[in-house]
Amino acid sequence: MAVLRFFYGTMDCGKSTLALQLRHNYQRAGRGVLLLTCGDRAGDLVTSRVGISAPAVPVTNDNNLYEEIGFRRMDGAHIDDLIIDEVQFLDVKQVDQLGEIADHYGIDVHAFGIRSDFTGALFGGTQRLMEIADERVELQVETMCWCGRRAVFNARVVDGVVARTGPQMLIGDTDSAAQVHYRVLCRRHYNEGRIG
Repeated sequence: MAVLRFFYGTMDCGKSTLALQLRHNYQRAGRGVLLLTCGDRAGDLVTSRVGISAPAVPVTNDNNLYEEIGFRRMDGAHIDDLIIDEVQFLDVKQVDQLGEIADHYGIDVHAFGIRSDFTGALFGGTQRLMEIADERVELQVETMCWCGRRAVFNARVVDGVVARTGPQMLIGDTDSAAQVHYRVLCRRHYNEGRIG
C-alpha cells in the first residue's frame, strides 16, 4: 500500500540532500522515480547546500498534480515513487492531490519541506501535510543557532535586521552577504532578534 510521507525541518537540516539520496537509491534499485520541486532557488533543479543537485520538474500553484501524474502514466511513464521538494509552497488542494496519488495510483509520495515561515507560522502546504500525511518525519540533522542551541526558526534577515512582516513566500538562501537572507535561530534569539 502506497504512503504519503512528509519530511520536515528548518533550513539547512538536509531535506533536499535526503530527497536526492532517496532518488539515487530508488533509481539504483530499478524503481521509477519522478522528482518535482516547487520553488527551489535554482528553478528546475533540486539543489542541496552540500553541493549535489538533480534535474526536477518545476511545479507552480497552477499545476494539478493528480492529473499530471495520470497523464504521465497514460504516456507510458513508470512511476513507483514521487519525490517532491519545497512542498511548503504547495496549496492545500495540491497537498490533497499528493494523498490521492498515493491512494489511487499506488505511488509512494515523499514530500520534503520547511515546517514554518519566517514569522514562525506554518505554511499552508505544511499544515495540510501535518493533517493528512501517513507518516511525518522531523529530520534529525539538527541545525544550530549561532549560540549553539537547537535552531527552530527560519528568520528572514533584511539589511541585518530580523524581519517581522512581509510576504510569506520570498525565496532566498542563507548567504549572509545578501541584503535579504535567512538565518536559523533558536527561539530565544529569534524572539530577541539577535542574529549573532
